[in-house]
Amino acid sequence: MITIKKYTTKDYTLWNNFVATAKNATFLFHRDFMEYHKDRFEDYSLLCFKKDKLIAILPANVVGDVVHSHQGLTYGGLIIQEKIKFEEYTAIFKELLHFLENNKIDSILLKPLPQFYSIIPSEEFEYLQFILEATICKIEITSVININMQLQLSSSRKEGCKRARKKGLIIIEEPDLTSFWKQVLEPNLSDKYKVKPVHNLQEIQQLKNNFSKNIRQFNVYHESKIVAGVTIFETKNVAHVQYISGNKNKNKNGSLDYLFQYLIQDVFKKKQYFDFGTSNENQGKKVNKGLLFWKEGFGARSMTYKTYEILTANHTKLSNLFT
Repeated sequence: MITIKKYTTKDYTLWNNFVATAKNATFLFHRDFMEYHKDRFEDYSLLCFKKDKLIAILPANVVGDVVHSHQGLTYGGLIIQEKIKFEEYTAIFKELLHFLENNKIDSILLKPLPQFYSIIPSEEFEYLQFILEATICKIEITSVININMQLQLSSSRKEGCKRARKKGLIIIEEPDLTSFWKQVLEPNLSDKYKVKPVHNLQEIQQLKNNFSKNIRQFNVYHESKIVAGVTIFETKNVAHVQYISGNKNKNKNGSLDYLFQYLIQDVFKKKQYFDFGTSNENQGKKVNKGLLFWKEGFGARSMTYKTYEILTANHTKLSNLFT
């Protein structure tokens, strides 16, 4: 008998302990990360129990009659322990959809954790979405390096690194994000795109304080002045680029080329994957050609982040799946 309940603050420790041992979870699912922006989203996170034992969780928020997993996170999906096998996963998912239908939720938008983030194989949903007749409503390409099989740097990236070394650029890992945020990232985003970072300085600094081993800031300096930087979200087997920016001379002085060569070949050389993040615009329907070209110059190649829409009433399609 599987039962579903909505998350409350009383479940804080139970939830976080589960995240710490799940096979397809990262620190983004910790409540201290999820709740930095709780004022922007109506939480609808769910806990799944079997005989009073927690067996799965769903980080989620709700908008009207649609549940999202989770709009404030890079990825989401049903989080499970490694001992959960496919048949039980299916039973959990069926009961979860049934629960949502009974609570007047018409559909759920799911953006599963990409497989390369998982410690062990975790693509149960990739099959179930076919049975559930899910609709793919968004696909983004992300540029990823398998560090154990990385390709050669392109000549352009090598030349950039040479210019940076010739100019004497210095890379420093910083505990504080103020200089990068205020002197590089925010001005660049404002000038180029008329937007602000998803996290303001206070939010990202608080997150870094809470997750100091997972959120890391690397800045590039020329003659003691910051010229570029990157914010990395580090998980067990992936280093993910969350924010990247350089000043107007970044191509001329090779600051970002130099920085990323250092990160890939030195700092994160023991990771399995280095994820540059997406190069999409217009909700995934356009690709920033120049940005993609730059990432691929390091040997990165394309993988995907997918978002699916599932009608909750389709839980009945899972009833006679097994023969």
